[in-house]
Amino acid sequence: MAQYLLALYRDYGVPVPPERSEQVWAAVNELGDKLEEAGAFVFKGGLQGGGESATVVRPSGGEFLLTDGPYAETKEHLAGFWIINAADLDAALEWARLAAAAEQRPIEVRPLFGGDLDDAIRLG
Repeated sequence: MAQYLLALYRDYGVPVPPERSEQVWAAVNELGDKLEEAGAFVFKGGLQGGGESATVVRPSGGEFLLTDGPYAETKEHLAGFWIINAADLDAALEWARLAAAAEQRPIEVRPLFGGDLDDAIRLG
């Protein structure tokens, strides 16, 4: 069984009405229960604030440069994620459909790297 990241992005400049927020949280909690029951749940996390809460650390000439804000300039920022177990990409995409319906937002699906150091070097 492989692990997948289901990433949720949000435009923090667009306010969310309280009634929509309540609806989304109820649907997300229901999805969490389904993930648990199916044995697919591994981990979830929500991130504080939008990109303004981020700090980026970059190597720079033997030192490190710290900058405020997100890694990339964009309207939408990573807001939260799930790590799930799924038999294959099709199964992960089905969970992503449920997550997109619950969140009422797009969900990015990415497989987690399951190799070792030699595999990482070989793949570059």
